[in-house]
Amino acid sequence: MLDTKEVGRRPGSMAELSREVEAPAEFGTEVLRVAEGEPLDLDVRLESVVEGVLVTGSVQGTATGACVRCLDPISHDVDARFQELFAYADRNAHHQEVGDEDAAEEYLIEDGLIDLEPVLRDAVVPALPFQPVCRPDCPGLCSECGMHLAEDPDHAHDVIDPRWAALTDLGSESPATQTEKRT
Repeated sequence: MLDTKEVGRRPGSMAELSREVEAPAEFGTEVLRVAEGEPLDLDVRLESVVEGVLVTGSVQGTATGACVRCLDPISHDVDARFQELFAYADRNAHHQEVGDEDAAEEYLIEDGLIDLEPVLRDAVVPALPFQPVCRPDCPGLCSECGMHLAEDPDHAHDVIDPRWAALTDLGSESPATQTEKRT
């Protein structure tokens, strides 16, 4: 929460803040997230305008998760920028009265406080990689046994299609055995 007392309601006034805050719950995706309570560094500029307070800033932190190919733990630096207008409640009410459809989607200043969590979530979550990997050329896991392919690049399995398995038995029998089966 940011307090708007720093800038008041006089258009043109500005304040810059640097803070360390704790990450909220569920701050990321299923694969990669900033753990709840981990530090997030905020650099924020508050500018008072006629409609409310324009908040511009950046957020930095570290997201952790698992490589989608090999499941090894990974960490990813988070660095996102944001800019959002937080409207004064009386201005927002006026916009709703005159039928402004966008007024319902505005962020509001409530009791002189700005809740940055939804703005930070909207800035950070889309900036996270959709399929994070430990390294760009990660070969992943063997689909047969689950072995890390990075440990043994020549790892392979002789997989025989079950429809052809009977033919392998024919090739391993001696000619005498094959003749006996025919008779």
